Amino acid sequence: MEAPIFVGGKDMAATKLITMHQNKGLSVMESIANRIKYASNDLKTEDGQYISTYECDIKTAIQEFDFSKKEYLRITGRKIKGDILAYQIRQSFKPGEVTPEEANAIGYETAMRFTKGNHAFLVATHTDKAHIHNHIIYNSTTLDCTHKFKDFFLVGLALQRLSDEICLEHGLSVIKPRPYAERVKRTEFPWKKTKRATVCEDIDMALSRNPSSFAELLAFLGEMGYEVKPGVHTAIRGKDQKRFVRFRSLGPGYTEEDLVKIIAGEMQQDEKTSKWKNKEAWRKGSAHVYKKREFDLLVDIEAKLRQGKGPGYERWAKIFNLKQISQALLFLQENNVRDYEALAQKADASSKLFNDLAGQIKSYEKRLSEIAEMRKHIYGFAKTKEIYEGYKKSGYNKKYFEKYREEITIHKAAKEAFSQYPKGKIPKMKDLNAEYSEVLSEKRKLYQDYQQAKKDMKDYLIAKKNIDAILGDELKKYQQRENEAPMK
Repeated sequence: MEAPIFVGGKDMAATKLITMHQNKGLSVMESIANRIKYASNDLKTEDGQYISTYECDIKTAIQEFDFSKKEYLRITGRKIKGDILAYQIRQSFKPGEVTPEEANAIGYETAMRFTKGNHAFLVATHTDKAHIHNHIIYNSTTLDCTHKFKDFFLVGLALQRLSDEICLEHGLSVIKPRPYAERVKRTEFPWKKTKRATVCEDIDMALSRNPSSFAELLAFLGEMGYEVKPGVHTAIRGKDQKRFVRFRSLGPGYTEEDLVKIIAGEMQQDEKTSKWKNKEAWRKGSAHVYKKREFDLLVDIEAKLRQGKGPGYERWAKIFNLKQISQALLFLQENNVRDYEALAQKADASSKLFNDLAGQIKSYEKRLSEIAEMRKHIYGFAKTKEIYEGYKKSGYNKKYFEKYREEITIHKAAKEAFSQYPKGKIPKMKDLNAEYSEVLSEKRKLYQDYQQAKKDMKDYLIAKKNIDAILGDELKKYQQRENEAPMK
């Protein structure tokens, strides 16, 4: 029996992690044999040409995996109900992008880095379909037969990220989700057009008629066969629709508020929504296509990585660490940063936030230190009060002072500390304790944000530094073009 843990399919290679259990009516060895025999099928691997193994032999892998289970039971005495016999990683590649040899090498590296070399595995590369794909099967039992593979939360996500990173290091292309700033006609999307997509297209068409108000826009839609339902949230229904659709449910750029702004010429293009700057955009008939960025960080880094298959790459690879480049690209993808200006702004903002939080943390720590010091003085003052009174009565006798030098010094230091308060009034220990607890609580609340801000700052600064190094010349040329571009 197989149970998929995670499927990833947008970036680089699509990766799936599957757990392999004992099949009903079959022994452990028979259950393992089913999957290994399928993976190593001669017809799929070109007579076994594209099979590689680690700490096992493809001819005896079934017996070796089965023996490890028996050894684990003998050594540990643990028999786990519903035990996972092995794990399978399915790794598929973009058609035509890798050779079987490259795919197998990527699969081997993925398995080695994912298991840290602690588990035997085999990598079978199948070439019987349009897309080359790997079947990676690794033993759930460690090589020393004393432990099992430790599953963890979001293990599939970790595997996908590792696979993406390795693919980037090997110069494979990035299959990017369509960016917001490159919206195209909904009819051009590969999936079936939804009714909401049709509504949005009709709104676009109505807007192209340059309505003077939202009411006029509704009138245009009415002429197109839409029924309008007024209310707190205005809704419309087309001829073929059973239900009314609220404008607010159509997404950014189609809400009533956004449409009013677009009609009034107040709507500004936004990074997140990528909507229109003004009515002129509608008049020019560009209501469906947005201008693509001239400089896309992800595309340019990808181009650098893909130079691995062309001349000049070897010299470039010596300068830059491929792992750092791959990690930088993945970081930009995960944070949806596609242009250098946005990266620079986020790096500056993260640094500013960290410095602000660090300043607040320091102010809290300073106050905690002051309170601790004051409590120490109050305690010392009370403890040495009688001795100091005796010192006064002795007429500040030198012999008395030498005898109680430490106590008298502590008492004097306390009196000096109290002098900062109005009329030398000594603060109450109860009040200081309460303030200390309050300040400490505030510091602890802030510390989590501080730690996250520190991580964000580090990630953005490292990413920016890598980008500066990777795309240095391209960035300079782009910025020079931007500066020389005539004002519109």
